[in-house]
Parts: sequence; structure tokens; C-alpha cells
Amino acid sequence: MNSTSAPGDWEELVTTALLGTDRRMPPWCAPGQDAPVALLDAAAVETVRRRAGLRPARAAERPEPAVPDTRPALPVAAARRLVMLLTDRPGAGGGGRRGTSPDLMELLPQWLAAANARGFGAPVQVLPALLDAARGRTDLRPAALEFAGPRALWLARLNPDWRFALRATPGGGTALPDLDDPSQVQQLWQEGLFAERVALLAAIRAQQPAVARELLVTTWATERAEDRLMFLDSLRTGLTAEDEPFLEQALADRSRNVRATAAELLSALPDSALAARMAVRAAACVAMDRTREEPGLVVEAPHECDPGMERDGVVAKAPAGRGERSWWLGQLVEAAPLGTWARRLGGRTPQEIVALAVADDWRGELHAAWCRAAVRQRNAEWSRALLGSPSAPEAGGPGAVSLAERAKLLSTLGGGERAEWVAGFIAAQGLSEAFQLLGVCAVPWAAPLGRAVVDALNIARDAGSYPWSFSGVMGLAERCLDPAEASRLDGLLAVPDESEDAAPGAGGYWAEAFQRLVTTLRLRAAMARELDVP
Repeated sequence: MNSTSAPGDWEELVTTALLGTDRRMPPWCAPGQDAPVALLDAAAVETVRRRAGLRPARAAERPEPAVPDTRPALPVAAARRLVMLLTDRPGAGGGGRRGTSPDLMELLPQWLAAANARGFGAPVQVLPALLDAARGRTDLRPAALEFAGPRALWLARLNPDWRFALRATPGGGTALPDLDDPSQVQQLWQEGLFAERVALLAAIRAQQPAVARELLVTTWATERAEDRLMFLDSLRTGLTAEDEPFLEQALADRSRNVRATAAELLSALPDSALAARMAVRAAACVAMDRTREEPGLVVEAPHECDPGMERDGVVAKAPAGRGERSWWLGQLVEAAPLGTWARRLGGRTPQEIVALAVADDWRGELHAAWCRAAVRQRNAEWSRALLGSPSAPEAGGPGAVSLAERAKLLSTLGGGERAEWVAGFIAAQGLSEAFQLLGVCAVPWAAPLGRAVVDALNIARDAGSYPWSFSGVMGLAERCLDPAEASRLDGLLAVPDESEDAAPGAGGYWAEAFQRLVTTLRLRAAMARELDVP
């Protein structure tokens, strides 16, 4: 192409291409030259010109080296196992049938927890795959980032796909000052970024609760509302009566969310002034029913939400479909110390109080509020009373209004007691409603709980039940059953005879599921041995 046919700017070329050379003849097209060919030639020349005209950018500074990870290296076999877990890609087959192979990605959280408990550091070559796995699964992030160590944060600053690691780590991995140096602490608190300040406050609170609170007081009045909320939340760690004066002041905060959080924290202190005020209000709503021969309770819910109640954290506006009076009652009872009720109701125990009849259909509302109070105050005695016997006809005791409530109540009990209650529930009620309850039990499951689950699965198999209905429980068993139980399951691996009323093909699915369970348990045992090698 000669100089007389030089193209115009790039925008001109694009416009001509969009309109078409039959509608717009390129102005640089020589007589007799094919217009489309001329357009492509001109575009090629312009492309070369644009590229040649770019000035080389200035080279960026090399990043600082990552902070060394001084933790011991993984045993060789455990490192190979980690690569296998990270490269597994479940769910590729169709039809929803999993076969007998373990789901390795579901074992990764357990492997990470075990490796972290032993203090191992991650091999550098697996860090990209580990960060990719954590990016796709938020439940993996805490354990994965702990195992990955400081090098993960170094990589996250260089790759936008891994920036979640900076957000998930308080302070974005910024090194904290010496907490015993007041000048360094004050400088970071006054000048640091928000994430750095949150990390600093949390670190001090874990070691010196009073110092952290006093640090927060120095800037409280000038903080943004959303920042005050985050800072206030850090006081959950090491919460004591010494925090009460500060929290009482926060009840007058201009932010509703800050006021609500302050009220929640104060209600967790049974001897606080707020707890006493809530006790008076709640006690005024519940009394012994003197009109009946049998002892019972009568409830008179609040008729209004006054300013004092609002200041103490009661939300005035009820959710859609909820009555205002029952909404206010529930909040008062939930925030009142549970010790209120023995004094108010004749010295009765929690079991005796929960067993009392409640007039006018207030029983569900009252017991649900007591459930929330027992969870908030971590009161095991009230939790036991509200859970009731696991073999109760309604499968949850007198106060637990849902499986979710029962699971929360169980979380206040010790691991052994929790497992024993759930085992009794399964023995009496079966597995159909046990999934949520199993999720709060310590891993590996205690022997009585493991036996109850396996026995219930065996009963369901012998009854010809649909195995797909128990896939969730079977998946939990693969991750939570004690690996020592594997030898006890060998008798369940054969395909059972199917009765006439059994689900078609159920026997094969059950045998497959038990084979996968046994294989997974043996794999978990091998994983533990690999991590324990000196």
C-alpha cells in the first residue's frame, strides 16, 4: 500500500467495517482495487502502526519476599494426600449416583483441621490450588487460610482472584505492633486502616480485655456508625461486668444497630442493670394462674413499647405477620435472666416451670423465648428442661418449637451429653428429622451416637426405604462416624433381598452407599496415620 492510500484513524476503519464497503467506499481505496481487500489491508497496517507506537511501560518494582513460614513441613505421605484432595472434582457423572468412591473434597475440611491442630505449614506448590478451593467454598476459608499461612496473603496481594484472603483475615495480614508498646498501639489505632484497627482491637481484647475497651473509649465519639458496630462486636470476647458502664452508654447511641448490639451484650450479663430492668418487665407479664386447681401460668403481654423498652433494645415494629404484643413479650422474656423465673414462680426448677400449663395459647411464644434465652445465656439446666426427653412423643420436648431450636439448645450442652441425647432421639424417632441435630455433635461421633445412626440406617435398608431420602445423613456419617466403626459395617455391604413393597433398585443403592461409607472411614483412618508420622 503506497502513501497515497494510507488509512484514516482506527475509528474510521471500524465505522467502514460496520457499515460495509458496499455502502461506504474506503476513501483510501485506489481505483480498481477490491474494496473489502483494501479495508483489511488498511486495518493490518493500522494495527502494526498502533502497536509500534506504544512506548514500553516502566518496569514495576519487584515485590518484597513473602514472610517465611517457620512451621514444620508436612510428612511426605500427607503432602501427597493433600494433592489428591485438592485435585478431586466431584459431581461429574450424571443421574445423581455417586458410586462407591469417597468424596474427597468433602474430606478436605477435616484434613485441614487435623493438619492445623498438629501445627503443619502448607507446601508452597499447593498454595494456588488451596486458594482456588477456598475461593469456591466459603466454609473452607478459615481452616485453609490458617494452613496456608503468611504466603497465602502475599499471593493474594498479587492475584485479584484471591483477594478474599485479605478480606477474610483481620487487618489483611498486616503485622500488628508489639502490644506492650503503648506508642505503637496508639499510632496504629489513630492512623491505621479500618481492617488494621479491627485486628488490633481483637488482638488486645483477647489478651487484655480492659485495655481494649479503654482504647475504644478514646475514639468512640468520632467513629462512624458502621465502625462502632464492628468495634462493639469485639467486646463479645472476654465480656465481663466491667464492660457494663461502657455498654450502658452505648444504649443511647444514635445508631439503632449499635443500641441493639449493646443491649444484647448487656442481657448476656445476668447481673447487669439492663438484665434487671428486663427481669422486672418480663416478670410483670408472666404469673401463676390462681384461678385453677392445677398450677399453671397466665400471660399478659405488653400493651405498648415505651421509650425505656426501646432504649434497652426492644424493637418496636413487629415483622410482617407477627402480632405486636407477642413480639414485645418474646423480646422481654428472651433478655431477662433465667434466674428470674424461679424467684417469680415459687422457687420451681426449670423442669417444673416448663411443665406448667400456660393459658390462652401463649405456651408456644413463651417457651420459644425461653429457648432463645437459654442459648444466649448458655444455660445448660434450662436447655435440658426445654429439650425434654428425646423419646417424647413430639420428638423435641415441651419448649423446642423447631429442629433449629433444638439444635441450638443442644449446643449449650457438653459433647458427651449432646451425643447421648441425639442418640436417644434417633432410637425413638428415627433419622427423618435428625440431620440438623447431628450437625451440632462433636466429630468424631461418640460411640453410642455412631451405633444409633448405623442401626437406624440398617433398619431403613431392611424396610426397603428409599436410600436417597437418607443421603444427607449418610454423607454426615462418612465425615463424622468414628473410623474405628468401619469393621462393624462389613455385614452391611451385601445387596439385600428386596421385598415386594421395596423401592425398585433400593438394595443396590444401599449396598453401594454402605460400601462408600466403609471406604471413606478407612481413608480417614489412613489420613490420620499419615499426619501422625513423626
